[in-house]
Amino acid sequence: MLATFSNPHMHQQAFQQRASTSMEAPPAESSPVIKSIDPQDESPLKFDFSSTQPTQSKQAFRFKAATNRPIDDIPEGPGRRLRKNVANVRKHIDYVANVLNHVEGRLWQHSRFNRTVTQPDILYQNYVLPPASMPDIPVDCVLTKFVRSAMNKVKCPVYSLCWTPEGKRLITGASSGEFTLWNGTAFNFETILQAHDVAIRAMKWSHNDQWLASADHDGFVKYWQPNFNNVHMFQAHKDEPIRSLSFCPTDVKLVTGSDDATARVWDFARCNEERVLRGHGADVRSVDWHPTKALIATGSRDSQQPVKLWDAKTGQCLATLHDHKNSVMAVQWNKNGNWLLTGSRDHVIKLYDVRMMREVQTFRGHKKEVTALAWHPVHEGLFVSGGGDGALGYWLVNNDKELALLEQAHDMAIWTLEWHPMGHILATGSNDNNTKFWTRNRPGDTQEDVGGLFSSSSVHNFDDEREPIPITTEEDLNAPPQIPGLFFN
Repeated sequence: MLATFSNPHMHQQAFQQRASTSMEAPPAESSPVIKSIDPQDESPLKFDFSSTQPTQSKQAFRFKAATNRPIDDIPEGPGRRLRKNVANVRKHIDYVANVLNHVEGRLWQHSRFNRTVTQPDILYQNYVLPPASMPDIPVDCVLTKFVRSAMNKVKCPVYSLCWTPEGKRLITGASSGEFTLWNGTAFNFETILQAHDVAIRAMKWSHNDQWLASADHDGFVKYWQPNFNNVHMFQAHKDEPIRSLSFCPTDVKLVTGSDDATARVWDFARCNEERVLRGHGADVRSVDWHPTKALIATGSRDSQQPVKLWDAKTGQCLATLHDHKNSVMAVQWNKNGNWLLTGSRDHVIKLYDVRMMREVQTFRGHKKEVTALAWHPVHEGLFVSGGGDGALGYWLVNNDKELALLEQAHDMAIWTLEWHPMGHILATGSNDNNTKFWTRNRPGDTQEDVGGLFSSSSVHNFDDEREPIPITTEEDLNAPPQIPGLFFN
């Protein structure tokens, strides 16, 4: 309603009257009565405050203060997302800054030894170089820092795992027959896929990164594309579990080892059996194809013939290695093609040089059987081992003692180990239903031995062995200098 005023005095009176009525509290039981401003209209105006729906609290929006509004009235759209809880951000490992610093540093580096020194402070974590830029420092990749433990909703042992070729995800194969994909940076769950009907025992990527082969407890082998499209399936061993498989250097052949005491060579494209490697008297627990030759190494539970070398073209046994006193659980070729690594139930790891066909080094430190082995992808002489008691050990060729030993890395046996393609993260799968991730220490981190987790015979406490520094007195400053060897007293 519009009101017209004849003089300013009347205008001032009307506003004073409206201000006085607004300051008075309305009756508790009746609706408030507001007098009209127009003096000609004396009829009161009544406002009916009908009952509204109860208000509910909702988290504040970005760029807007917190308010109590009905949930249905709050609009959605771009720029109106909820605030993130910064305090609960998941820990992740991002190596982009480190790789960029490495690429920039190569412009002025004259050699691999011309590097900047990283200070022991958390501010220098982006200047930690990737393993490929430090081939002369293998101890930098001793991954003793625990990052995160991942477990499926349905708890089951993890028998095999492998990283995707680009290193963005980790694939785990469990006793439930499921593929579980974990993020390789934040280590969170991504997706799950029912790949087999029974336990998945082995997984391996081809050298061209185009195919993933998986084997299960019933002796079946499946081919998968990078998008996890199942292309083909065939039965390699009848009613016997396949413990291990490996591709030939050209990816046209495939070898499988089973509990039927045989290893079989298959044509990858046609899935035809070409050779049957017979000679072991017990289960074949591990097989590995030579990186460049038609040479296959097998490890068996047969304590009389634990390790054998085979000609993949003829199927004949070329040599038998009798150095282990018990069954061999893992065999691994080095990328140089000269070293063969074996882990056994006699608690030792042996290194063979096939050029001399003899043992060159023995690694002792595990208290129980050695169940898994893995060479580092960058450093030639560095490898990691897993034990039946859950111990995790890091070793270097030509060093008899371990670089580090995590005695309680897992609660039960470690079945599988896999390095990240860059070599800065290690994933372990165990019989305790856990998949654990390990990484390098950041600059400024202190080594904490919680519950006796970390122990190493090659690391000592030098504070007790170091002699105290003598205190310089005034007599020492005034004394004449003494030159050793010239008989000056």
